[in-house]
Amino acid sequence: MITIIGFIAAILTTASFLPQAIKTIKTKDTSGISLMMYILFSAGILLWLVYGIFINDLAVISANAVTFVFALIILFYKLKSPRS
Repeated sequence: MITIIGFIAAILTTASFLPQAIKTIKTKDTSGISLMMYILFSAGILLWLVYGIFINDLAVISANAVTFVFALIILFYKLKSPRS
């Protein structure tokens, strides 16, 4: 039951991030996004991913791996955007 709760939490938190990520990837508009927030967010997600690997928790690993990829894409667009 604990594992199921973990996977449901992972799916919900990752899914909540996807609409913003998809919109940013489609429009390449990052003007409303804070660069510092995304740097800190990406670092935090990376640390959660490492933590999940250390404790061998597939729910933590999968959710943070997916979110980290999308966060890096958004961070890339933010850094390359002249309107940053």
